[in-house]
Amino acid sequence: MNEYSPNLAVIKKVRKETHDTNTYTLEFSDKKLQKSFSPAPGQFMMLSLFGIGESAISLSGTSNNGSVTTTIRNVGSVTNAVLRLKEGDFIGMRGPYGNGWPLERAEGKNVLIVVGGMGIVPLRGVVNYIKNNRKKFGDLEIIYGARTPDDMLFRYEFEKWKQIKNTRLDLTVDELPIETTSKCKIGLVTSCFPSMKTHHKNAIVLVCGPEIMMRYAAKCLETIGFKDQQIYLSLERRMKCGIGKCGHCQIGLKYVCKDGPVFNYADIKPFIHPL
Repeated sequence: MNEYSPNLAVIKKVRKETHDTNTYTLEFSDKKLQKSFSPAPGQFMMLSLFGIGESAISLSGTSNNGSVTTTIRNVGSVTNAVLRLKEGDFIGMRGPYGNGWPLERAEGKNVLIVVGGMGIVPLRGVVNYIKNNRKKFGDLEIIYGARTPDDMLFRYEFEKWKQIKNTRLDLTVDELPIETTSKCKIGLVTSCFPSMKTHHKNAIVLVCGPEIMMRYAAKCLETIGFKDQQIYLSLERRMKCGIGKCGHCQIGLKYVCKDGPVFNYADIKPFIHPL
């Protein structure tokens, strides 16, 4: 089997998230493949449009019947073309690839999720997993930052997240329009740290967002007692093959597509730019 050959998937549903971001529900045309497809939260897929190109895309959810959801923002030629697709259209899809979030290690611990912008996409699956397996985890705290309230994804799920037992959701934005009714705070995600409830003892932290945000968040978490081994980051690089062959996503001695995209901060810290 050709590792680079995509499988056809059909778009079953399109949901508009923001002015430049949609969420797609996808199903493989091959029903046998559909039944055996079970990606873990934090893994990614390679999506392709014939004649245009291929791009690495995070998964934002899965279902029991094998369908997946992926949330895509218009940032380039491939994603621009994807956002023009409609329900019933076909797309190429291969994967899943990479290592997901350390959910087994998180069992029995309090979970702190720190996300910025599109970083919420690969962590949405973690929130739903904890919701469906609530007794396995301690308290859940989510700190989510975006440019404005209108740029936030999955806003229709925020109330459901708040209703998860022992869960706290803190929202912050860079700017708050005067006419908005949103109750978001103003500031960076790190500005929420002084008021967060999660203590560094018996906790694990999952961080995803712009790399500069992740570096500062990890640094701030260190200053309040969290150890590097407690912190996990999801990195994003220009992934081409998805299987560690082409070298485009290499960072230090690591390949983001194969060794990540989720890394323990202790392992990746030497390879990301220091503050």
